[in-house]
Order: sequence, then structure tokens, then C-alpha cells
Amino acid sequence: MPLPSFNALTLAHSFLSSHVKPGDLCIDATAGRGRDTVFLCRLVGDSGRVLAYDIQKDAVHETAALLEKEHLSHIGQVFQKSHDRMTEDAELETVRAIVFNFGWLPGGDHNIFTRAQTSIRAIEQGLKLLAPDGVMSLSIYYGKENGTSERDALLSYLSSIDPKIATVLVGNFVNRKNNPAIPVFILKGV
Repeated sequence: MPLPSFNALTLAHSFLSSHVKPGDLCIDATAGRGRDTVFLCRLVGDSGRVLAYDIQKDAVHETAALLEKEHLSHIGQVFQKSHDRMTEDAELETVRAIVFNFGWLPGGDHNIFTRAQTSIRAIEQGLKLLAPDGVMSLSIYYGKENGTSERDALLSYLSSIDPKIATVLVGNFVNRKNNPAIPVFILKGV
């Protein structure tokens, strides 16, 4: 029997599953292909809500189509705008969980990728949107066209978050090659 994969995605989904419950409001800050949006919709159920963001038209269309195919479009709503504008659509301290996948759209144009300036602003906004015991899951993909500058800026910013506001845990797959994603977990108020 094959072992289950152990990567940033499986760690993020396990973390989110232990914190999100039916009826919650969640945000997929980087919708991409819509897989995390669908995952969150299933966690929050019919009584919950998921807001998803992406700047790329293809990502928004794919996410919306996947929500429709999975019969979850009544739960998830997709916006074509930057994740640093999510405070326009949610009230402060009402969000249970926020998911980020920094880097580029899988299978998409690698010349389009997240940027440190807007990513850090989005995390700052996310901390304000999170409920007092809310969580954030970040997967930092790096090494292609976006190099390491966003990774370095994000890690520097994350280490500066006041521990009275949130606890930040950064993981590292030390024995994997080819720039494996860096999983980050933030717990507000812990």
C-alpha cells in the first residue's frame, strides 16, 4: 500500500481540517485552479461561506467552473482581484481560516506570480480579518521566475509579527531537492 504524500498541501489541509467547522467563513486568497476553494467549501458546508481571490482571469474561470461542477457555487464566491483587497468583502474578526499559495499558477504562465509587496499587505489584512482564534495557512513556492526575493521578504515579515497577535510556525523540508514549498501556519491570539 503506497504511503500518503507528505508535502505542504497535505500539511495545510490537515491543519485547516482541525480548525474549520461547518458554518465558518473562510478565504482562499490565491484561488489558482480552485482546489483549496473546493476543499474549504466542503469544510464549511452549506451553512458556511468561502471567498476566493485571484488576479488571473483563467484562475477565476477555472475556480468558478470547479465550484459549479462540484455543486458548491452556493457556498463559494470568486473575485478577480488582488488578495490585498479582501477586506472589501469581509468584516474584521469574522474569518475562521485564510489560505495562501504564494508563487505562480500551476500549469500557468510562470511570468505571472505573487509579489512580496501585495502578499505582505494581504497577510496584514488577513490578520485583521481573522477571528480571535482564526488561522492562516501559507505555502511559499519559489525558485522559478520569481526567484527567492518574495520568499525572503515573506519570511522576514513573518518573523516580525508580534507574538501577542499571533503565533507563526515555519516548516522546512530539509532533505528535499528542487525548492520544495515552505509550509507556514499562523494561529491568531495564541
